[in-house]
Amino acid sequence: MISDKNKKSLTLKGALNYALSLILTAIFLYIAFNGVDFKEVLHIVSDASVFWIIVFISIQLLAHYLRALRWKIILRSTKPDTSVKYLFGALMVGYGVNCVIPRLGEISRAILVGKWEGLSRSSMLGTVILERVIDIIFLGLAVTISVIIWRGDLYLNFPWLESTLYISMIFVIIASTFLYLTIKFREKFYGIIVKSVGRFSENIAHKIAHIFSRLTTGFGSLKGRKNYLLTIALSCLLMLMYGLGSYIGFFILGMQDIKHVNFEMGWVVMSISAIGVVIPTPGGTGSYHALAKSTLVLLFGFGGTISLAYAFITHLISYSLAIFTALIVFFILNKQHENLLKLVKADLDEL
Repeated sequence: MISDKNKKSLTLKGALNYALSLILTAIFLYIAFNGVDFKEVLHIVSDASVFWIIVFISIQLLAHYLRALRWKIILRSTKPDTSVKYLFGALMVGYGVNCVIPRLGEISRAILVGKWEGLSRSSMLGTVILERVIDIIFLGLAVTISVIIWRGDLYLNFPWLESTLYISMIFVIIASTFLYLTIKFREKFYGIIVKSVGRFSENIAHKIAHIFSRLTTGFGSLKGRKNYLLTIALSCLLMLMYGLGSYIGFFILGMQDIKHVNFEMGWVVMSISAIGVVIPTPGGTGSYHALAKSTLVLLFGFGGTISLAYAFITHLISYSLAIFTALIVFFILNKQHENLLKLVKADLDEL
């Protein structure tokens, strides 16, 4: 049991983290909107193409489905018959939660899949962490590709980008090493936890060790050469979908009429603005706007107003889609799951 003192400490920590995320959001929004007439931004957005918005939403949903499919591949060794419907549903709920409280969505979707599929929530959280490490690897590759395909000096316009790549590389190496060691020497780590924490409370020690064991089960869920290749292929396809979404964003506001646009430009916008989504702000609010606008202005020479309008409309669509879909999915799938449990219980009662 968690003491009242520890509960208060956790609550205070959570409140401080959320306050920090709101402060970051305010700072990035100020950077993005500074010097821009917001009324003009709204005027541009009001003329957005409904057709291209529908295309943009379709690409987003397809990307989310591919992510759910990749999650299923990761879970094959744990539960081969995992439902893509439940994985997609949990993923969308997670996105919706992240739009309100950053990073809580990862825990939420692990809990939901654990509930809907009858799996350990701790092991599901382990698969989510593994998935996030994979995401960072491919985001780093996407930025590297942007550096290669961009004709100018990308680091000159974004001097922090090179150090971000190095930091990401170090993080991936540390995370990969940690995952490898915890999987390979799981029993030793288990013993160390029991021995260390057991000095204070044997009961708590075994609970923590049990959670750790479940987490490592999730870390090691991706197995087999075929599953590795499928995960890599789906990750590459995901990045292409994200790049395509950024490219379609140009057509939503008719930016192709201002100057020539191509998929390469969409890819560069995607890879740099995606760093903003990694920053712990609710749904990437503010950080995405600042980076997407800066990329369009500094690299491609678009005006500040149209660039902010691009960031505003693409983020608004993604944000609204996540919230709306999360609410629908949660209530529908949760209801279906509850009805299924009632049917199973009724069958057991008859037996």
